[in-house]
Amino acid sequence: MTVTTSPTSRAAQILSRPTVINGLTVPNRIAMAPMTRMFSPGGIPGEDVVSYYSRRAAAGVGLIVTEGTYVGHDSAGESDRVPRFHGEEQLAGWAKVAEAVHAGGGTIVPQLWHIGMVRQPGKPPYAEAPAVGPSGLRIGAEEATGKAMNQSDLDDVIDAFAQAAADAERIGFDGVEIHGAHGYLVDQFLWAGTNRRTDAYGGDPVARTKFAAEIVAAVREKVSASFPVIFRYSQWKQDAYDARLAETPEELEAILTPLAAAGVDAFHASTRRYWIPEFDGSDLNLAGWTKKLTGKSVITVGSVGLNGDFIKALAGEGSEVKGIDDLLDRLERDEFDMVAVGRALLQDPEWAAKVLADRLDELKPYDAAALKSLS
Repeated sequence: MTVTTSPTSRAAQILSRPTVINGLTVPNRIAMAPMTRMFSPGGIPGEDVVSYYSRRAAAGVGLIVTEGTYVGHDSAGESDRVPRFHGEEQLAGWAKVAEAVHAGGGTIVPQLWHIGMVRQPGKPPYAEAPAVGPSGLRIGAEEATGKAMNQSDLDDVIDAFAQAAADAERIGFDGVEIHGAHGYLVDQFLWAGTNRRTDAYGGDPVARTKFAAEIVAAVREKVSASFPVIFRYSQWKQDAYDARLAETPEELEAILTPLAAAGVDAFHASTRRYWIPEFDGSDLNLAGWTKKLTGKSVITVGSVGLNGDFIKALAGEGSEVKGIDDLLDRLERDEFDMVAVGRALLQDPEWAAKVLADRLDELKPYDAAALKSLS
């Protein structure tokens, strides 16, 4: 479809501006946030997945960040319906997705994922694989129930991320996003609550970034110099919504600087509500602080277009449509560069087209029933 924008729409004027991430020109400022959907039996994205993403690209989403995809490590995941980014059939399916998104006028990056200690042993696709993490600790636990990773384990996971990135470039994707948020493996190293190591990978905030920075550097080495590497991170974790990597801007800078130096081209700063200030004394949200501290391109995310309790929404309750004037103000001030839309775009594939055409009255409120199908 052709996306028609309103010449008088403030949203169109601000959101329609192209932006550049390393060697990639994204046609506008709207991204699709990664959302786990579990519609890929055998880890293979099929034609319904192709249509799901291409519909949103054709309706005006500039950058698609796919749902999390498992890298090629036996302990990476725990569902045979979550897509994988390794294996001949799986990559062939993803190549079709990338081709269709490009045909719709969008750009696309896969989110590369390892869930670490979130994994429940005995789950597919590799039922015998253990849960692994920096210290074998689950969120909120004081005793290890999984395997603390040794150097060989670390090297294997780093190689798996790097190979997935190389495969992404080979089959036609426009970049990659490394999932370093929400209490999954990479974040388990970043956060003191799950990283109790006493070697070079644990200790102060800089030491805790070593594993993530080595993944970024390995990815950077495997792909072209102009191929974008995005890193998603968060303060909050699964079942620990008040958790924080950094209590001050100085602590946040200590974490982000090694990642930027390792080769991150853009950060994806995940918050539950984008309009909440991150630190006292400033209106900047987490994305705003990230751009200020690193100078890198930054994507913001968090309940865009919705007004409802985040936790209740995860439990299945809907949310009401929320205006985006504040979001546009922040983009106009260059507080961040792009905005990722999650549940609102899951609910309404034409969300971007409607916003760009100033058809806000046509936006649909989020209904948890949307999770049951790929519409």
